Amino acid sequence: RREEFTPDILTCGGAALNLQSCELSGGGYSCTLSKTEYRLMELLMLHQGIYLSSQTILEKVWGYDSAAEAGNVWVYISYLRKKLDKIDKNVKIRAKRNIGYTLEVLS
Repeated sequence: RREEFTPDILTCGGAALNLQSCELSGGGYSCTLSKTEYRLMELLMLHQGIYLSSQTILEKVWGYDSAAEAGNVWVYISYLRKKLDKIDKNVKIRAKRNIGYTLEVLS
């Protein structure tokens, strides 16, 4: 038995992430994310409005044993920002210096 229900599609504003096909879609545009992009987008969507530090993102997306660094987080955030911009201009990944990243819908 599963302890917690997780929907097959996560949404934030006009952006939708399909957990089965790893596809990010919205506004008539759709793209398949790489494994790392998908895991990062899923993490941000599950924690909308909550700032996650680069260290937390590294541990959850790349794993504890990874040699990845904070620069990797920055690179993948930039990939997702470009894709989100095509899907919904109101959904943004925000950064706060020395705090982290969050996904939010602009009003």
